[in-house]
Amino acid sequence: MVEVYDSVEQSERVKGWLRENGGAIIMGLVLAFGGLFGFKQWQVWDQNKSQRASAEYEVLLEELAEERLDPAVANFETLKADHAGSAYTHLAALSMARARVESGQGELAVSLLESVMKSGEPAPLREIARERLARLKIDLGDAEAALALIDAALTETGFESRYAEIRGDALAALGRNADAIAAYTEALERQETGIGFRPLLEMKRDALEADAGMES
Repeated sequence: MVEVYDSVEQSERVKGWLRENGGAIIMGLVLAFGGLFGFKQWQVWDQNKSQRASAEYEVLLEELAEERLDPAVANFETLKADHAGSAYTHLAALSMARARVESGQGELAVSLLESVMKSGEPAPLREIARERLARLKIDLGDAEAALALIDAALTETGFESRYAEIRGDALAALGRNADAIAAYTEALERQETGIGFRPLLEMKRDALEADAGMES
């Protein structure tokens, strides 16, 4: 009887506890499952958004490949409006900048590269933008600006050889041939096997060294 009484008493205690706390438990379960469902919904939405950005980017590349710059510009504006923080939008900006340069509109490419250099994601895109902007500045006749961009770069980026080469190009454009030779030599020393076009870099340095020899 004691055991029966104890079990009945325990049952009544559980029922009483549920009467007092059942609402909170049910609400907790609702919130837990609701939160899980909401998170799942967010995941699906985020994945769909990324897929839409990817599709827009592919269309932009197709337009540029066919040299249809105006439709590509419209597509790029859509990407910026709907997917401002997406990596696809930053990649599209790099592609648009290249198209502008190839169309002889280098000045219009500057702002595109500056935007990626400032806030591009993932981080390596910012270094790619810096490299291209520095090269573009040299082409536009502003070697000093190119030097400033390279000097402001992070010390460890994986772009050290390329940056040294650009520094050499800028210094050569400014007539500072001895400094340019040193920069090209640094670029060759830092260049990793299979990365970059070594013969061209050597040719740049050798040409300046030959000029220096003739002057002496």
